[in-house]
Amino acid sequence: MTKPACIIDGRFDLAESPVWSAAEQALWFVDINMHGLHRFDPASGACRRWTMPAAIGCIARDRDGGLIAALRNGLYRLDLSHGRHRLLAAAPYDTARMRFNDGRCDRQGRFWAGTITDDRQPHGALYRFDGTRFIETKLPGVITTSNGLAWSPDGRILYHADTPTMQVHAYDYDIAAGELSNRRLFLDLTVDNERPDGATVDSAGNYWLALYGAGKVVQFSPAGERLREIHLPAKAPTMPCFGGSDLRTLFITTARQKHTPEELARMPLAGGIFSIGVDIPGLPETPFISA
Repeated sequence: MTKPACIIDGRFDLAESPVWSAAEQALWFVDINMHGLHRFDPASGACRRWTMPAAIGCIARDRDGGLIAALRNGLYRLDLSHGRHRLLAAAPYDTARMRFNDGRCDRQGRFWAGTITDDRQPHGALYRFDGTRFIETKLPGVITTSNGLAWSPDGRILYHADTPTMQVHAYDYDIAAGELSNRRLFLDLTVDNERPDGATVDSAGNYWLALYGAGKVVQFSPAGERLREIHLPAKAPTMPCFGGSDLRTLFITTARQKHTPEELARMPLAGGIFSIGVDIPGLPETPFISA
C-alpha cells in the first residue's frame, strides 16, 4: 500500500488547520506556537510564511477568496497584502490563559471554534460565531482540548472530541439554527489510549481522524468501524484535509513540540506536512459567509 510522502520537511512546532483552496490549488495551514500562517503550492513546491500577531489556532477561507483566522484575542479577516487585519469578534474568554484551537465552517458557512487553556485545565468550550459575536454551545461536562470538529456531508451530524477523554461524540445538527442535540458516543478510543486530534469527513461520510501520539490517521465509517489506517513517520499527526484537483489527496499536518532528542533522532520528519492518495474524494470546505 502507498505510504504517505513528506511534501514539506518544515519542522513545524505545531502545524494545524490545513485548508485546501480549490481556486488557488494551494494548501494553507498554521503553526500555532510559532504564530505562523503558511501557503504551500504543490505545483511549484513553494511555501510562503506570514507571521501573525498572536497564536493562530485555526483558519477558514471566506467567500471573497480571502482568509479568516481565530487568533488568541479574536476572530479576524486577514489582509495579507498590507498586514491590516480586521477584527470581526473579540475572544469570548480570558486571553491570558486560553486560546482558540480546532475550528472550521459548517456546511452553511458559519464559523465554529473550540478552545484550550495554556495549562490544559478543563475550562475550554465550543463556540459558534453568529456574525457579530461568539455564542458558547452548551455541551455536557467540561472541555479541556476541543478537537475533532467536522460535519457529515449533508451537514446534519456534527462530530466533536475532547482530546484527553479519548472519545469522539456525534450530535444531531440543526442546519437552520446551528444548534446541537442528541449527543451520543461515536468513538471510544480509551482501550488503546488513542488521543483524537483534528478530523475531516469524505464525500461518503467517513470520518478521518488524526491520533496524536499514535502516529496515524484513521478512517472510520459513519457507524464507527475502522476502515483504514495511515501510518506516518511522525508520532504527532494533528489534522487531515482533502485537496488536489480531484480532492483525492489527503494532506496531514504534524507537530514537533514536546519531542525528546531521542524521538527526533528516530523521527526526523516530525513537524512535516505529508500527503497520500485516497480512493474516496473529500468535500470542498464551505467558505465563511457569516459576515
